[in-house]
Formats: sequence, structure tokens, C-alpha cells
Amino acid sequence: MAGLWRMILRTLRDLAPVVFVIVFFQVFLADQPIARLLPLLEGALLVAGGLMFLVYGLELALFPLGEALAYALAQKGKVLWLVGFAFLLGFGMTFAEPALTAVAGEAANTAALAGAIDDSQVARSQYSLGLRLTVAAGVGAALVLGVIRIVLGGPLPALVLGGWVIVTALAFFAPADVVGIAYDLGGVTSSVITVPLATALCIGLASSLSGRNPMIEGFGAI
Repeated sequence: MAGLWRMILRTLRDLAPVVFVIVFFQVFLADQPIARLLPLLEGALLVAGGLMFLVYGLELALFPLGEALAYALAQKGKVLWLVGFAFLLGFGMTFAEPALTAVAGEAANTAALAGAIDDSQVARSQYSLGLRLTVAAGVGAALVLGVIRIVLGGPLPALVLGGWVIVTALAFFAPADVVGIAYDLGGVTSSVITVPLATALCIGLASSLSGRNPMIEGFGAI
């Protein structure tokens, strides 16, 4: 119970600067009435409660489970199972990412307003779902590369810089209306679910392999 209260206080502390900035600008610069602040404060409390329960649940069950599974699979030498687990974990945790769902939904609404897709709920849902599936598959593949690097060894800078070169090169050939969406969707994947689970997986894997330093090998996949 003490851990839950610490989580509540930590969440409120983390959100307080954002709420303060918004309230300050709305009252003193935008000169908005106080009545409009009530929905803002109500929404901030709901967000704080949702984040608190989400992070508490992840730390309580999913983080230890991901680390334990990575450790068990590595100890048994089942590399293919480990790779499959990494891909499914990366895919699942990204597809469930709230930030990705929100941005994909906004991208679908904007595409409908711009005439890129039909202005219907079905078309918007399909567009948003397609974006989420694509990004989730990409994160799953990236996490597989991170796991393979930990197992086989190798320099992390070469992998990261190589990925950036490929992404930058593709941006010159991709449709102009997709590039911005792609970068934003890639950015929001590093969020409240993806980061801790990927970290737990890589640290658990690096800790289970002899000759691997968790501080060096266990980080960098994100």
C-alpha cells in the first residue's frame, strides 16, 4: 500500500509542471475564464489516475515477467524462441501503446479532412489500424535486432547510426504526406509501456548471458 501511495505522489509531481504551465498561460496570457479550467483540472486528475494505475500494474507484474522470461529462454539456449518472444513483445506492447493509438487516430482524422481517405468512420478506423500495425511490426523487428546484438555482441553505435541512415534515406523517397506522420509515430512508441518492457527484456537477457555486462549490453535497444 505504501508503494501505491508513493506512485500516486510521484505521478502528481510529474504532471504538476505541465498543468501549471497550461493554467498559467490560459489565465494570464490567453485571458480565459476560470470556468474553462475545471475541465482541464478534471482531465489532469483522470490522466494522473490512469498513468498511476498503468505504471503500478506494469511494475507489479509485466516488468518482472518480461525479465524472467528472457532469462529463462536464454538459460535454455532457445534462441529462436527468444527472438520470437522479442518480436511478439515489441509488437504487442507497441500496438497497446496509448500514445500511438492517439496519434494514429489524429492522423486518420487529418487524412480524412484532407481528402486522402474517405470521410467515414470505417475508413478512418482502417487507416489508423494500418498505421498501428505497421509501427508495431517495425518496433518488433527493431527489438529483435537489439536482442540479436546482445546475444552475438557487436557495437551499438554502428547499429543505431545504420538505422538512422536507412530511415533518412527512405524519407527522401517516401510520399511527402507520410514522412511527418512516420516520424511522429516512431517518436511516440518510446512511451510509458514500450520503454520499461523493452528495458526489462534486454536487462534480463544481458544478465543471463555470461560475459555480458547489463549496464553496457542491457541498454540501447530502445
